[in-house]
Amino acid sequence: MAEKMTEHEAAIRERIKDRKRIVVKIGSSSLHHMKTGELNLTKMERLVRELCELKNQGRDVILVSSGAIAVGKKTVSVTPQDNDIPLKQACAAIGQARLMMIYERLFAEYNHVTAQILMTMHTMVEPSSRRNAQNTFNKLLELGVIPVVNENDTVATHEVEDTFGDNDFLASLVAALTGADLLILLSDIDGMYTDDPHANKDAKLIRIIEKLEDKYSDMAKETTGSGIGTGGMNAKLHAAKVATASGADMVIANGKDVSVIHKIMEGRNYGTLFTANADDDFHITDFIDRRLKGNI
Repeated sequence: MAEKMTEHEAAIRERIKDRKRIVVKIGSSSLHHMKTGELNLTKMERLVRELCELKNQGRDVILVSSGAIAVGKKTVSVTPQDNDIPLKQACAAIGQARLMMIYERLFAEYNHVTAQILMTMHTMVEPSSRRNAQNTFNKLLELGVIPVVNENDTVATHEVEDTFGDNDFLASLVAALTGADLLILLSDIDGMYTDDPHANKDAKLIRIIEKLEDKYSDMAKETTGSGIGTGGMNAKLHAAKVATASGADMVIANGKDVSVIHKIMEGRNYGTLFTANADDDFHITDFIDRRLKGNI
């Protein structure tokens, strides 16, 4: 249950109701049954229903979805711990096709069209590729299509080896590229805490962050809550720096119940909200360069 807000917090949350272009990212750990590694089809159906409802409200919607490698590994009976790069690339090829097939069927049930966009680091760094990707996104959204985005792990080893890092960072770049005004990261944790809540029972959930200060970097951890996902709180903080600088609000929320999406959109007090602080000097490649050098 969401906690009661102060008047100031309520006013900040209220602004979310007006957001028109929404990027939602869901991770592998939120898509799978942890005991079996199989896709949680019930949750996927609920996720799609939430996104279609946003679309029906007249908003643009982009989904950034992890899960291809995990799906591929399960399909060919490879253990999740087997991280041989060529094997992971092969599993990504298998899993991405199966994952997209499921998304297409689910979105079609609600009369919405999807499109697959697979991105690499080159897409974002090289100016002409970045411009082409931006044009494709804009045209798809103009046509009323819901893009489903993932890293192209099949052909680019640096994605698999954690140079892009994770789909949290990718989602923030997509938000910046498309001029989104809200990014929602669905995770396996309720938001950003003052410390790792798995290790410290006294850790407190931070509801709103209006300015990204150094103290928050000290609170962020590289750990994750599962053996399937790759993005920890540190990665989400990197995503927040990109999203907010590009002019988008960002919310980290627990993806255990994907109905949290419409609760966030109603201005309710769920997750950690990072408020937009648009930087006139913002440029995607600057953030990528700093990320690769470990400076964010």
